[in-house]
Amino acid sequence: MRVKRCVPVCTRLVLVLVMTTAVLLAPPPPLFAADAPVADVTVPTVGRTWPVGLRPQLLRGWEPPATAYGPGHRGVDLAAAPGTPVRAVAAGRVSFAGRVAGKGVVSVELTGTGEPPLRTTYEPVAAAVEEGEEVEPGEVIGTVDATGSHCPVTCVHWGLRRGETYLNPLSLLPPWLLRRGPSRLLPVYGAT
Repeated sequence: MRVKRCVPVCTRLVLVLVMTTAVLLAPPPPLFAADAPVADVTVPTVGRTWPVGLRPQLLRGWEPPATAYGPGHRGVDLAAAPGTPVRAVAAGRVSFAGRVAGKGVVSVELTGTGEPPLRTTYEPVAAAVEEGEEVEPGEVIGTVDATGSHCPVTCVHWGLRRGETYLNPLSLLPPWLLRRGPSRLLPVYGAT
């Protein structure tokens, strides 16, 4: 009689164990469901910091255009208050710092990213760097300009290109930097 009772209980335990393992081993869900995949095989993970803040709110994700002049969003928009420091995400050389169509723009060619090199662009930014300057990851390259934002709230548009091809700038960042929520430490049983 005990064996017959154990079978359903044991089956449930095994099912719970299998489901828990599947959840723990499953890849994390996409960071932004409406976006194209975050990873891009042509983009090395050289980013070491977000351009603004520690984990800025994404106002609009990357939406690659189907054609060269088609609709889309050729970068990501990150919420940031006017005056917020804007940082270089990776090491490189400032290829442009000035105004384009009335907006402050800073572009940085990223070191060691192939030919043509990857180029990140940040706007609207009041530049604190000049063309030709070398920058390190996390170095302040300017501040968020109070005017020129195309978002409903002030934001920084962060773009990435290789030559004439637009790429997802989130691809520059390592997965641990993209994760939402706090890190969690699990207990180590039997440790003294």
